[in-house]
Amino acid sequence: MIGVSPDPVKKHAKFKAKYGFTYPLVADTEHVVSQRYGVWAEKSFMGRTYWGVVRTTFVIDDRGRIVHVFEKVKPDGHADEVAAIVAALRAT
Repeated sequence: MIGVSPDPVKKHAKFKAKYGFTYPLVADTEHVVSQRYGVWAEKSFMGRTYWGVVRTTFVIDDRGRIVHVFEKVKPDGHADEVAAIVAALRAT
């Protein structure tokens, strides 16, 4: 598991410490990874338009292929959704 966001390394370190994350977080400050995966997009909130990350989870297999995509991810219950997909893939 790898997390990617446009936040700087220092912010990632604080986030990992706060939530006890043990997996790596990548600081995509130039949006290179986000653009390649198509998740750096124009967004709008309360009439204001801006660029940001569309929260998305990609499940990638051992061969580097994207095997499942969760779009517009909401944090609540998402870990269980991902675990179910990974378990199903391992069972095949």
